[in-house]
Amino acid sequence: MTIENSHRPLEGKVAVVVGGSGGIGREACRLFADAGAVVVVGYRSGKDKAEEIAAALAGDGHLALPVAIEDTVTIEAFRDAVLQELGRVDILVNTAGITQPVAHADLDALTDDLIDRIFINNWRGVFATIRAFAPTLKATGDGLVVNVSSIAAFTGIGSNVAYCGAKAGVDVMANSLGRALAPEIRVMVVSPGAVDTQFVPGRGKEFNDKVAATTPLKRITSPTDVAEAIVACATHLKFSTGSRIVVDGGRHL
Repeated sequence: MTIENSHRPLEGKVAVVVGGSGGIGREACRLFADAGAVVVVGYRSGKDKAEEIAAALAGDGHLALPVAIEDTVTIEAFRDAVLQELGRVDILVNTAGITQPVAHADLDALTDDLIDRIFINNWRGVFATIRAFAPTLKATGDGLVVNVSSIAAFTGIGSNVAYCGAKAGVDVMANSLGRALAPEIRVMVVSPGAVDTQFVPGRGKEFNDKVAATTPLKRITSPTDVAEAIVACATHLKFSTGSRIVVDGGRHL
């Protein structure tokens, strides 16, 4: 990296952020653009919001495009639209997902339908998106996939048992694909603890304050904390693949 472009290390790269209009995704889009990348904000709904995010990013050429990760046809259409507009993809970030609080001891409340929706959106959709983008990522010779997981994957503590299981699957997926897609594509996982977003319904200030008080570093994880780790996978951790980066202030300890 030369001195001239050291402040824009991703100049000439295209970064696709699925779930780009969410709390973590939005920050990842901002930091990728600041690092010089052209960014695609992938959104499920809220076209106006996503387009506002894209328009506010540093640099030019950013896009906002729709994608529903539970539907492989829309994933493939999303990929085709990205390639038609930009011609290449260097970085794919999967931040989209869903959950719903269910007490772990309440087995009946975790219905088959909810289990299926959680696994489709948090595991199958991630895999299907990687599958769709793998050829174009491989074509660069230096592709990167970053999946956003959770410390729920290895602590077993999370919004519900199925969510913990789906995220554990995301972690194992990185091991499998990190090996299978090498050397042209690296696959990384970023695992936050509780994040200060509206991702989990019903969690507000009281929950956040409790989390902060019981976390060794005495604050809740911010979207920026997670986004910085995501971007670091592209800018600094260039000889890592199949690895998990925990960003939780020590909450898992």
